[in-house]
Amino acid sequence: MNPRQFITVIANAAALWPHAARARQADMPLAGFVRHLATALIVASALLSGSRTQAAEKIAVGVTGTPNALAWPFYIAIEKGLFATEDIAVDKIFAPSSAAVILQATAGALDMTVEGAFVDVIRAIEKGAPLAIVRILVQTPPYELLAKPSIKSLKDLKGKTVSIGGPKDVTRIYLNRMLQPNGLKDSDVDLVYAGASSARLSSLESGAVDAAILTAPFNFYGASAGLNVIGRTADYITDLPQNGTVANRNWASGHMSALSRFLVAFNKGVDWFRDDRNRGEAINILVAAGNLKPDEVAKSYDFFRKGEFFEPTGSVSKTKIRAVTRVLEGLGDLPGNIDIDKLFLPGVTKVVD
Repeated sequence: MNPRQFITVIANAAALWPHAARARQADMPLAGFVRHLATALIVASALLSGSRTQAAEKIAVGVTGTPNALAWPFYIAIEKGLFATEDIAVDKIFAPSSAAVILQATAGALDMTVEGAFVDVIRAIEKGAPLAIVRILVQTPPYELLAKPSIKSLKDLKGKTVSIGGPKDVTRIYLNRMLQPNGLKDSDVDLVYAGASSARLSSLESGAVDAAILTAPFNFYGASAGLNVIGRTADYITDLPQNGTVANRNWASGHMSALSRFLVAFNKGVDWFRDDRNRGEAINILVAAGNLKPDEVAKSYDFFRKGEFFEPTGSVSKTKIRAVTRVLEGLGDLPGNIDIDKLFLPGVTKVVD
């Protein structure tokens, strides 16, 4: 119900009250009048509720792979009706990898994504893609490297086959950060690519690869099946935010109100997740969204809460984004000292430091 509709209903209802007084003077049964008035208000409310539903703006949102912990607040905001409260109807569109999501957002097939990997986003923007970062979501990478039982440490990976997201995927950067302190580099292993953790876990369980980098809950599935956890990204990487909310600028220019309302609902989803009183319900929401195992999702909740992986303020730190651009510059994927401000959406992105 928009403000004008609300005012109209109240005004019409108020206009009927003088008739109630005259009805009493004329000995008309007041109870009957009140029943008619109540019926009229119920009908008006139902009609306006229908208008509200029709007015909900649909936003096509891209997500990577099957539902997993990386976009947990997004599924919470859907299930708890937080988007609906803001008159937003979410159209979820799944893609096999972050790169695929960013490609679709660039082409305008998606309006936005809640979990675009920043390495993919920044590369695309530098090449002219009409994209903008509007929020950091995962502020520290929540991955573990799992391996066959015969592999006990990162040093044992030399000459082995490791599954990561892709040749330019953020997981390759993470793998390198983990290998280097252990005397290895990615050229010391054979790399196999699969865009989503679920696919990488399948390859590891089938024996097609010797190790894989996985996020929750798939890392816990693997550990429960007897695979070894030989490294955690959080032990090696604290300066690189992984992903966040990214909007297509062309779409956003004509839908600034919808984008702002989306972020309001999404931020409430983050806050709701971070309230430990909601632990049980949060677990149930992700279990249902991804048809996942409750025990592993419960471990995922504790893992994410303890690690404080979700950025709580809804803001974007220039310092943190600059850390990502420096990594890409070192890889030769970006020119030196790019203009950081061109990565953001004025009037929407809450830029700090």
